[in-house]
Amino acid sequence: MNTKTLRQIFKDTDFVHRSGTAEELRAAEYLKERCEQLGVSARLESFPVPMGEIEEAHVFADGKEIPCRGFFCCGSGEVEGELYYMPAQDPVSIAGAKDKIVLLDAQGIGFFAYQDLMKAGAKGILFRYGDLHYPNRDIDERDLRAHVVGEERKVLCAMIHAADAVSLVKGKAKTARIVVRQREFEGESHNVIAELPGERDEWIVLSAHYDTTALSHGAYDNMSGCAGLLGVMEALRGAKTRYGLRFVFCGSEERGLLGSKAYVRDHESELEKIALNINLDMIGSIMGKFIAKVSAEDKLAHYLSYMGAELGFPVSSSVGVYSSDSTPFADKGVPAVSLARIAGGAVAPIHCRYDLADVLSMEQLMKDIAFITEFTRRMACAAVCPVSREIPEKVKKDLDEYLFRKRKED
Repeated sequence: MNTKTLRQIFKDTDFVHRSGTAEELRAAEYLKERCEQLGVSARLESFPVPMGEIEEAHVFADGKEIPCRGFFCCGSGEVEGELYYMPAQDPVSIAGAKDKIVLLDAQGIGFFAYQDLMKAGAKGILFRYGDLHYPNRDIDERDLRAHVVGEERKVLCAMIHAADAVSLVKGKAKTARIVVRQREFEGESHNVIAELPGERDEWIVLSAHYDTTALSHGAYDNMSGCAGLLGVMEALRGAKTRYGLRFVFCGSEERGLLGSKAYVRDHESELEKIALNINLDMIGSIMGKFIAKVSAEDKLAHYLSYMGAELGFPVSSSVGVYSSDSTPFADKGVPAVSLARIAGGAVAPIHCRYDLADVLSMEQLMKDIAFITEFTRRMACAAVCPVSREIPEKVKKDLDEYLFRKRKED
């Protein structure tokens, strides 16, 4: 993989490709074609995703309309009530939400906070997006996720810009009204799967998501990871390995890891044959440190640090859960590691219009791919995969909290 090829990949995918849309399918078909150009057959596996087509969305504060985006899958209708700014999601703050339209100082909400708000009697939720210092007034479009709602009722939700949120709090706005009308339906997303067989009927699965949020072209998050998978594929095609390599380009990661969750669900009978998951999520940034978040025994974290030292490639390794497609694998008992080069929003922002290829260094991306390829080669050529197929209790606890099975301990 050379810099010219990498630049072409980012040029070809320089468009928004949000979950469940025709554009996401276009990106999936492009990645399938890229695999086939490398001589590796690939296929698309579809899975259902909840979708919504917003027909009308309005937010009014003290009778004045404020620009907004309605959350799809939050239902249709209108609701009005006293506006309640809630900067935190602690029990004392939540207790004041009864019969209120709650303004959260956040872009989204987790399962337990939503459950608490519903039990407290909140009538609707407003979220804030953006940066007061950005020259644009973009407002992201989000969804009210099924795993957040659970068995509770849905309430109308909308996103407003951070500048308007500040104005409402500063001006002590008294009332708010949310209007959302939409058509909800079941859509379709896709995982792209390609394989390099090994001597054994056992596999190392490499994953990266290719979908974007509603405003982003997703060069850094996460076409960079997909380019990494293609780079590993190109380097190891034709190589003799003991473990096969399966490449999974995941759809709909940005909506709660839906693609990787669908993969482990639909391939549950095969999971015992997967020795390791190597997940790539954001690499190749101009600045930033390379990290390895290991959802497996701590020996793997040490191994990656030692290997980095051996090769002169700094790696910051730790054990825990990374918010990406490695998590569903680890939750099913498959040892997993997510690899990323973390730059921070001031240098390489994500989930916004500024996630473009110019935040990346093609030379750094090639270095990252070379390290990932060598790590993959060592695991795939091992006489026996050295990573124990056991998930440590601490990681299980982190998984329970991340997947909202248990509340996070203070």
